[in-house]
Amino acid sequence: QVQLVESGGGLVQPGGSLRLSCVASQFIFNRYVMGWYRQAPGKQRELVATIASGGYTNYADSAKGRFTISRDNAKNTVYLQMNSLKPEETAVYYCTAGAHFWGQGTQVTVSS
Repeated sequence: QVQLVESGGGLVQPGGSLRLSCVASQFIFNRYVMGWYRQAPGKQRELVATIASGGYTNYADSAKGRFTISRDNAKNTVYLQMNSLKPEETAVYYCTAGAHFWGQGTQVTVSS
């Protein structure tokens, strides 16, 4: 069964940090590039970061220098560490495997 389960979202003040986690089925975790996307109200879903099985990472320009994607292969888990968050980054954050399988999303709200 294909599953992607996100956690770690919540309310954070501007400039704060959050770490998102996504536990994936082993079948897809080992076969696909894992990643995070986000979708703000009224906007299209956009790439945040991806990580391949060998550890190669790719970031959206907006995320470079502030966000870090990582994976723990033993736990079938991918993480997104987000620092210096901005109000405009309020969105639902989705974990994905190859942009083919998607989690249910976790809400991140950046507000004072």
